[in-house]
Parts: sequence; C-alpha cells; structure tokens
Amino acid sequence: MKHLTQRLSKKTCLIASLAALGGLAAVPAQAWEPTRPVEIIVPAGAGGASDQMARTLQSIILKHNLMKQSTLVLNKGGASGAEGIMDTKASSGNPHKLMVAFSAIYTLPIAVNLPFNWRDLNPVAMIAQDEFLLWTNSEEPYKTAAEYLDAVKAAPPGKFKMGGTGAKREDQIITVALEKAADVKFTYVPYKSGGEAVTQLVGKHTNSNVNNPSENIAQWRAGQVNALCVFSNERMTFKDKITKDQSWADIPTCKEEGYDVQYQMLRAFFLPPETTPEHAAYYADLIKKISETQEWKDYLAKQALKGDYRTGEAFVKFLEEDEAKHKTLMQEAGLAAKK
Repeated sequence: MKHLTQRLSKKTCLIASLAALGGLAAVPAQAWEPTRPVEIIVPAGAGGASDQMARTLQSIILKHNLMKQSTLVLNKGGASGAEGIMDTKASSGNPHKLMVAFSAIYTLPIAVNLPFNWRDLNPVAMIAQDEFLLWTNSEEPYKTAAEYLDAVKAAPPGKFKMGGTGAKREDQIITVALEKAADVKFTYVPYKSGGEAVTQLVGKHTNSNVNNPSENIAQWRAGQVNALCVFSNERMTFKDKITKDQSWADIPTCKEEGYDVQYQMLRAFFLPPETTPEHAAYYADLIKKISETQEWKDYLAKQALKGDYRTGEAFVKFLEEDEAKHKTLMQEAGLAAKK
C-alpha cells in the first residue's frame, strides 16, 4: 500500500508539472469519498439514545441516497463505552470508521484514567445536544420532583435506587448532583444502556432513572413512567402531545421545582487518528445534509433533542469548554480518578 501511495503521488506530481508547463489542461482534484462500507461505531449498548440516533442517521442516508457506500452500525458498549472509543483510537488512518460521540469521551478518561483524550481523534461535527430528565414508575404516587425527593429524604439513605447507564458517567454525575441539591442519598445502579435502565424501572427493580427523552419515550407514551423534571435552565420547546395529557414542553425544569441541577450532552462524530482534513470534511458535509432533512427534524421533535450543528473551530471550542465543565463536575462529585 505504501509503494502504491508513492506511485500515485509521483503520478499526481507529474500531471501537475505538465499542467504548469501548458502541456496538459489542469484537472481539478476529485474530492474524497468512501470506497467501501462505513462502520458507525456506537460506544454504548443497543436500545440507548446513541444507538437510536445512529440507526436513524443510517436510515436517512439510505433513504436520500446521501452516500454511495453502505453503512453498518456496530455497538461496542463494553467497559462503559471504552471498548468503542479505544477501538476507534486503534484504527489509525481508517476513514471508513465513524464513531458516535457523547460525554463518555470526557468522563471515561477522567473517571478511570483511560489512556485516551478526544484530541487523539479527528473531530468531525456535532449534530445535537440531548437533555436528561428525572423519571419514576407511573404506579408510584409521585407527581412532582418535590414529592419524590421528599420521600427519598424521609427514607433511610440508599433505600431508593437510581438506575443509569454505566458507572461514573453522565447518569451518575447527574445523580450525585441531585443528591447534593436535594440533600438525599440514592443507591446508584449502573446498566449497559438507557434501554436496560428503563426496563428495570418499569419492572420496579429501581425507583427512578435520569434517562434521555428518547430512552424513555415509548414507556412514557404507554403510561408506564412519569417525567418529573428536566435538568435544564429552560423548558423544552416541543409542544406536540406525547402522552394523553403532556408534551415535552409541559415538563418543568428541575430548577423550577427547587433543584438547580443542569446537564446537557453532546451528540457528535469523530474519525480515527491520522485521518485527513479531507476525510473529516466529507463526513461533516454528510452530517450537515442529514441535519437538513425533514426526517431528522422530525426525529429532533420526537426525541426532544436540541439541534446544534457545529464543525471546525466552533466544534473544537465547544469540546474544550465541555471537557472543562465535566472535569469540574466529576471532581466535585468525587468521581474523578486519582492521578
């Protein structure tokens, strides 16, 4: 492959030289595009928000014929997502592997001293930010966050169980922040995905979770869970009814309920290290096209995602600021590994 690359480079230089001498009309360089199927790596289990988003993007690409090559979604959620992240890092120079990214790109290195930093990869683009909500089983009597957290406070510490995706990740960060804000103590139970977390909540193996909207929407629509508050500084804007009586916009913020805990998670994409700016530009353009489709806009509304497309310097600046925020949150929560 190295010799082939050298021969192609020499041929390209010869064509350019001939063109400069007027012996050959200049031929514009052809933009890079995938030459074989693209693996979309999801560092999370099946059924969670990241998995759902990846498969939605896959269907949009296919429907609108946005890419000549096919895509394959691969779940690599082992070790709280480290499996998928390290697999991408190890695939140096491979532009046919696109990783779905969320806050685990910060939380894992901070929590367990994982030999990884998002700067090791090639940042492509961000497409959205995701909210988190406090959910309880609908068969329980709690109608507001205050009612539920008052019950938790009155019980022996740790009696109430909070389910979440993984250990020392966003769900546990939010749980610890909520414990401090409400002066309560949960037993945190980590699961492989948000899908598993909501299954355990419906089955009454836990008392609550802090899942994304997309991870609990089916159970909310079916009347199996209640949404008590959203961890944001403002209510969600989507006003179409999801349940018989409620839209996303009807759910109060946790701050409104007296618990000032706020957290949003990026939804973004990275390529392996040693891939080129041309590779990143191709996928950034692909993601932008996806973000402009009606199917994606419908998905945002259905899943209560905040559309937020960024690439280039704007994306890198967001990553730097978000990483700093996570370091502070995890240190304050006692979830950061000791150096």
